[in-house]
Amino acid sequence: MYFLINILGIFVVMAVVFLCSPQKKKVKWRPILSLLVLELLVTWFMLGTKIGGSVINVIASFFSWLIDCAKDGIAFAFPSVMSNPTVDFFFSALLPIIFVVTFFDILSYFGILTWLIDKIGWVISKVSKLPKLESFFSIQMMFLGNTEALAVIRQQLSVLKTNRLLTFGIMSMSSISGSIIGSYLAMVPATYVFTAIPLNCLNALILASILNPVEVKKDEDIIYVPPKEEKKDFFSTISNSMMVGMNMVIVILAMVIGYVALTSCVNGILGLIMHGLTIQKIFSYIFSPFAFLLGLSWNDTMYVAQLMGMKLATNEFVAMMDLKTQLQSLPPHTAAVATTFLVSFANFSTVGMIYGTYNSLFKEDEKSAVIGKNVWKLLVSGIAVSLLSAAIVGLFVW
Repeated sequence: MYFLINILGIFVVMAVVFLCSPQKKKVKWRPILSLLVLELLVTWFMLGTKIGGSVINVIASFFSWLIDCAKDGIAFAFPSVMSNPTVDFFFSALLPIIFVVTFFDILSYFGILTWLIDKIGWVISKVSKLPKLESFFSIQMMFLGNTEALAVIRQQLSVLKTNRLLTFGIMSMSSISGSIIGSYLAMVPATYVFTAIPLNCLNALILASILNPVEVKKDEDIIYVPPKEEKKDFFSTISNSMMVGMNMVIVILAMVIGYVALTSCVNGILGLIMHGLTIQKIFSYIFSPFAFLLGLSWNDTMYVAQLMGMKLATNEFVAMMDLKTQLQSLPPHTAAVATTFLVSFANFSTVGMIYGTYNSLFKEDEKSAVIGKNVWKLLVSGIAVSLLSAAIVGLFVW
């Protein structure tokens, strides 16, 4: 029975997102069905074969190496901080952005990244029938994270129309950052972390296609290459990249602090109305029907719904630390769907991070304002992607 409920959950999530779409007639279902089939194959490959796990570990190792390089630079500036067993979010997750942006700008300078975007995007777009840049972005943010991935393709984004820019904002809610994978692995099973990452990215494509279907003409489905006269010398390029990265760190830090503080403020007000009432508890009751549709027993439903509320109102770290203490007592299916749901940046503060990134990347107010005007779409997409990924993983773990 629970297996059938799990299957029903997939259709319910898709139906709810479709009902939220303001352009239902423009939704193309063939690419969506193709991506769902691909997801089922990917999940089977990752959870059912040893080769799948090995491939993901190799990719993860590369990004871990990038983060280690970034940490060497941070340690030079802040040796006493980086020598501590635990490092604050600012140093472990934000400051590495400076090096990651610079590294990929170097690849862009020599034409390597542009070539990769074109070729990998072509392969994914052939499967999904979606534009090249969106297809590549879904793969790129698999380990880079939303802000880093947006910064890496900022030259491509600068020439896009506003309605298409919204697609990248919506997709950005479903990523994680390679810099925090190690932190995840210290709290929850690695198998589900590495399975959730590609599923989130494919689901981001699916749900962005439903919430914000955009027609991209063949002559617009190209990778932007800056003219030679705009190309600066190598050292000017990397110096500018470092400054762009640092500017992003400052903006993102401000947004994170502000949104977490705002959540605390709201909880304080709610506590005056009713003792013990928090926004996390409110969301846990809202999410309980969806948690049940993941094929969970009633007791597990309320616990997983509580984790969902924690993640949305604060962040996935808080929820994972709670899950870590309960993992041994949870059935395999519950542990799998709970872990998979938590592996993404889908929460209120991420909306602020994306808005801050758009503000720092684009000078035009109209381009950055597209996020502020469509916050609800970002939240719906982020939550739905996590639910859909959890439901698909749940089909394979009992």
